[in-house]
Amino acid sequence: MKKLFIFLFISCSFLGFSQSKKMVYSAALQEADEEKYPGATILIGDVKMKHKGVILTCKKAYYYKKQNFFKALQDVVIKQGDTITQTSDYVDYDVNSEQALSWGNVILKDPVMTLTTDTLQFDRLNQKLYYQSFATIKDQTNTLKSKNGNYYLETKKFTATTRVTVVNPKHNLTSNHLDYYTDSGLTYLYGPSTITNTENENRIYCERGFYNTKTDISYFVKNAKLFLKERTVEGDSLYYDKNKGFASATNNIQVIDTVKNFVTKGNYAEIFEEKDSLFVVKRAVAISIVENDSTFIHGDTLLVTGAPEKRIVRIYPRVKIFKSDLQGKCDSIHTNQETGYTKMFRKPVLWSEGNQITGDTIFLISNTETEQLDSLKVLNNSFIVSKDSLSTDEYNQIKGRNMFGKFYQNKLKTLLVKGDAESVYYNRNEETDSIETITKEISSNIEFTLVDGQIETIKYLKTSDGVTYPPSLLPEDVKKLKGFIWRENEQPKTKQDIFKKDDGKNKEEPKSDKDFNKPILANKPPEKSKAKTSISSKDK
Repeated sequence: MKKLFIFLFISCSFLGFSQSKKMVYSAALQEADEEKYPGATILIGDVKMKHKGVILTCKKAYYYKKQNFFKALQDVVIKQGDTITQTSDYVDYDVNSEQALSWGNVILKDPVMTLTTDTLQFDRLNQKLYYQSFATIKDQTNTLKSKNGNYYLETKKFTATTRVTVVNPKHNLTSNHLDYYTDSGLTYLYGPSTITNTENENRIYCERGFYNTKTDISYFVKNAKLFLKERTVEGDSLYYDKNKGFASATNNIQVIDTVKNFVTKGNYAEIFEEKDSLFVVKRAVAISIVENDSTFIHGDTLLVTGAPEKRIVRIYPRVKIFKSDLQGKCDSIHTNQETGYTKMFRKPVLWSEGNQITGDTIFLISNTETEQLDSLKVLNNSFIVSKDSLSTDEYNQIKGRNMFGKFYQNKLKTLLVKGDAESVYYNRNEETDSIETITKEISSNIEFTLVDGQIETIKYLKTSDGVTYPPSLLPEDVKKLKGFIWRENEQPKTKQDIFKKDDGKNKEEPKSDKDFNKPILANKPPEKSKAKTSISSKDK
């Protein structure tokens, strides 16, 4: 009986080997049952099939000679060379097309990853695996899951689509379409994707990009957004090194301070997380939003440093400022958001409701709670000028050593000139609009009260010396105070003007804006405070 079994085994093996030049098989026992399995050879016990470098083993199989089709079941194992091992409950293998379909507890391993799924197809001609009913891939760094996917054995690349996640102890990645290389950990993103840092909850969103899961370096080129603890960074392209806490962005950049109402824009930016700093160049502009009225500040370079509660903003050189009711220009500007102090350096000038304010140094002080303008300081050679609206060469002027102003609802309410105060203003007839007189006043200190953007009263805090002239007798040296300069051609009258160069290259006229045509220094004579105003004998 034993000799008969051995003879049958050898006969079965010989018959299997002779049936196909491309595929050979063996089994402890083979039989046929045309009623149940027409056209099939039933292989039972220690089944083994070899075909072009693949060895398949199982406990039971059916071989259909006419179709050259092999159907394996029970503890199926497929080995391809020394690199690929797969186990499953069932395998259908088409010898002619070299296509294998595995299902039931499928586990495939190669030297760098393990794939588990319920159903897996193997295209041996193209060395490609693909699935359509969810799979999990684990390597030394990450665990990838997706509903659909292809794995290319030669390049060790997964192309995963639909509900894709890549998870490791530091990051969670979600996407609809990505390529992932199991040997290098490189990931290429082709659809809406989000990477979340599990340590600090920083997030990155993009619709096309690259992410190295081993080094935590990423680069994104479509709708890229980086969500940091206190900032959101957007740009046409975005580079981020998580370990160094460094990010850079290029073109159409927008950095939103999520703590302060503060936005930074430009065409190149660098962010240093540990130093809590931001560097922006190429059309750099800082935008401060207060009650739907934004302040735009542009300079060649913009630098933001420090935590939100102690943040410092530096912009330099060639600074221009635009706000609907306040514009400015200087070489550099320094803002301390903790104290609310903004300092303008080197030939600073402000324009407020038709008035030009200049001095050696200008300070703007904001209320740190409301973030509205609170007060103004103009130190050394302070000067305020407004052009008479009905003439071409007449200017209302105030000058002194220092000037101190107070704002109410972002409007200049009072102005105190301290030290060597002088003023010249033109008085028009309210009915005819003709100039009646020109008044020149001199006092050590003068205080002005403004209502609706116009000087309403003048108070001379010390004895003043005033002279009033008719237009025909106005001396030329009185017409303009010493140090007078009119810089209207430098004024940014729209937010686009802050990018214009002062070299004559930009000749286009800005759009008119009625808010820029309201002079503080009115043409009608202001009311004087009788208590402290002294008029010289020449006026009597």
